[in-house]
Amino acid sequence: MSILVQNISKFYAAQKALDNISFSIQKGEIVGFLGPNGAGKSTLMKILTGYISPSEGSASLNDISLKDDLKAIQQNIGYLPEHNPLYTEMYVREYLSFNASVYKIDKKRIEEVIALTGLLPEANKKIEQLSKGYRQRVGLAAALLHDPAVLILDEPTTGLDPNQLTEIRNLISTIGKEKTIFLSTHIMQEVEAICDRVIIINKGKIVADKKMKELRDENEQIIQVEFDYRIEEVALNALPHLIVAKNIGGFHYELKFDTTKDMRPAVFDFAHDNGLKTLQLNRKTKNLETLFAELTSGQ
Repeated sequence: MSILVQNISKFYAAQKALDNISFSIQKGEIVGFLGPNGAGKSTLMKILTGYISPSEGSASLNDISLKDDLKAIQQNIGYLPEHNPLYTEMYVREYLSFNASVYKIDKKRIEEVIALTGLLPEANKKIEQLSKGYRQRVGLAAALLHDPAVLILDEPTTGLDPNQLTEIRNLISTIGKEKTIFLSTHIMQEVEAICDRVIIINKGKIVADKKMKELRDENEQIIQVEFDYRIEEVALNALPHLIVAKNIGGFHYELKFDTTKDMRPAVFDFAHDNGLKTLQLNRKTKNLETLFAELTSGQ
């Protein structure tokens, strides 16, 4: 087991930032950690990296307890915080050499991580001269220097342009072939593109823990339809496989079905049989963004 979190809670005075959080992550998994602002994502990541302590509960990495041997834990973790702390007046190699000396690492490892993170074209520049994308690469290179088994990345693509975003995603996917990665982000497409699993937190509690394959294979289907006049939701219950019908304004309805079969023809036929005209008829895929909105609404 790479990461094991058991009944962790964290209090800041009267505020409960984390509320009895438990989960485990297997070796080699890339797990996305999602939640609204203030949900507790960064708090949990700081606990896992030993920056702060939990108020209740325990955590272990590679079967080493945080309480028993924090130094060993930190030797097994590579951490990229949300605000990537860099000494921008230093050159790339100089900065990585400084970090290598802290970990007492052979200097040849510097060239290995420069190559792995695609920093070679910029390795002789000062960090202040680099784009945001390359600065993120420097942060990742520093996190990888001591060859940790687990990477914890807090918002690693914040502020990147689309090209830089794609580059960093590809880099994380490549690194994930050999490391366990726990990744916090606000970008749903990022999780869908690179993660094996998603954990969603809301108000300090886990509200979903799903493998991405399970999410893609779910039967639930959403159809949005506009008729030419209003109809009572109860009348729509005649549609087969219907879970719920909801008026979302005017003559617009959102229909949820428990089937993989495309239900648009059935909705069209229903309208015709009941003397309605169908003005719009769209199928929405049940994706991560939809799930996130459903579970964290009211924020």
